[in-house]
Amino acid sequence: MINHLAVGVRNHQTSQKFYEETLRSLDYVIHRFGDDYTNFSDGISADPFGDFAIYQGEVYPMHIAFEAKNNKQVDEFYESALNNGGFDNGAPGYRSNYHENYYDCFIIDPDGYRIEAVCHNGQAH
Repeated sequence: MINHLAVGVRNHQTSQKFYEETLRSLDYVIHRFGDDYTNFSDGISADPFGDFAIYQGEVYPMHIAFEAKNNKQVDEFYESALNNGGFDNGAPGYRSNYHENYYDCFIIDPDGYRIEAVCHNGQAH
C-alpha cells in the first residue's frame, strides 16, 4: 500500500550518515543520491527510486506515496481527494523526470500533509 515515504531533514549530510548506518541493520542501502537528497531501498520495493527518502528542506510536512495498481486508480485518487477536502499539488500525469512509466498525482490533505498516488507499471486505464 505505501509505495514510498519522504521526509525533510534539517541537515542532509548528517541525516544521510544517520540513516545509512541505522537502516543498514534492516538491509537498506543508499539507492540514489544527490547534493540534497538520498533514497534508500531494501531491494524489494516496486519503486525504482527506493522506498524511503530524505531531502534537505522543511522538516514538516512529510510526503507519503500510496501505490496504485494502474493509472485509473491514480485518477480516481486525485478526484476523490479534491472532492473530500484535499488540495491540488500536481494533477495526474506522467513524470518522465523520475522514469518513463511514472504516473502520479500530488495532493495536500486537509492538515497540510503531502500525499501522492503513483503507478510505476505504465498500465493505463
